[in-house]
Amino acid sequence: MSYEVRSSEKLRKFAADGETKALLYLMNFRDDSTKMHFFVVDFFNDITGMDSAARKLWDVQSKASKTASAKTIGRELVTLYKNYVSDLQFIEYIIFLGGVPDTLRKDPMQSVFTINNVNDSALKSIKAGLVDECNKKEYISASEIDDNKIESFLKVVWFVIDDKKPEDYIRKIIEKHPAIIPSDTDLLSIFNEIRNKQSERKNTLVEGVIIGNADEVLSYGRHLTTNEIRLLVIQRILNTDPLSDGIPLPFLEIYSKFPSEGAKDMLDKCKASLCRALFNKSASQGFWSLFDKIYSLIIKNPNKTVDYIYNEIDDEIIVQCPDLDALSIKFFIAKTKEGIQ
Repeated sequence: MSYEVRSSEKLRKFAADGETKALLYLMNFRDDSTKMHFFVVDFFNDITGMDSAARKLWDVQSKASKTASAKTIGRELVTLYKNYVSDLQFIEYIIFLGGVPDTLRKDPMQSVFTINNVNDSALKSIKAGLVDECNKKEYISASEIDDNKIESFLKVVWFVIDDKKPEDYIRKIIEKHPAIIPSDTDLLSIFNEIRNKQSERKNTLVEGVIIGNADEVLSYGRHLTTNEIRLLVIQRILNTDPLSDGIPLPFLEIYSKFPSEGAKDMLDKCKASLCRALFNKSASQGFWSLFDKIYSLIIKNPNKTVDYIYNEIDDEIIVQCPDLDALSIKFFIAKTKEGIQ
C-alpha cells in the first residue's frame, strides 16, 4: 500500500482563510469533532482531520469562491476522488465551499448536504466537471475514471457551505462561556494567527513524497493539533501562556508556605495538572466552565487573594475538572489573575 503526494500548493490569503475555516469546521462544528486530534495541512488534501492514533481520516477540499458553477465544483472534487480510489481509507469526504449557485440546491436552507439535495441538472454538471478534471490529471489512471466508481463517490461526498465570519469559528470554541469571550477584533486576531500557523506548516516540500501508511505524514510536521489551538485561544484571552515557566506572583504566598524541599515539585505538579486539564477532550467543557468562573470572579474581585477566589468556586464546577486538585486550581487562578491584571 502506498500514497503519493501530488499537487500540493501555496494559496492566496483569501483561499488560506477558507482553509482555516475548514479546519475549524472540522474541529468544532461536527458531531464527530471530538474524535479529531491532528489537522494535516496540504498533504492528502487542503485539510485532513486525523484521530490521535492516526488511523481515521476526514478529507476536506476547500474552495473559497462564492460563485463557482456546478461544473467548476465538480472539477474541484478531483483530489477528493483521487483519495477515494487510493489505497488509504478516509471515513468522510467533504468539499468546503464559499458558496454555490442558486440553482444547485433543492433546499437552499441546507448548508451541509449530500447529493440528495442537489438538483438533477446540477448533479450532471458536477459529474461532467469531475470527469473532465480526472482526464487531465496524470495521477488518476484511466481505469479509475469509471461511471460506477464516480457515482459511488458522489453519494458519499458532503457539501459544506461556509456561511460564517472568521470570528464565529473561534467563538464556537468557547461559546458556552460568555464571560471569557473576547471582542470580535480579538477573535479575528486569533483566527489570523491560526491561519498563519497553518501557512507555516506548508514550508516543507512534500510534492512527490510517497508514504505507506497515514501515520507517516506526522514525520513531515505539516499538522496542527486541537491542543495547540485551544492553548492559543487561552493565551490570547490571558495575554500570557498559562503553561509558561516561573511562579506567578499571586501564587507566591502559597508557594512560600510550602516546605522548601518539596516546593519545586509541587509547582511542577500544578503545571502538569493544568496541562492535562487543558488538553483533556473528555472534560473540555468542565475546563472552560472553570476558566469562565475564575475569570468572572477575578474581574469582580480584582484585589481578592487566590484563596478567596478558590473558595468562591462552586463544587459542581470543580468536580467537572478531574485533572485538577485544590493546589493546581489555585495555581490556575494565580496564572489567570496575573494575565488579566
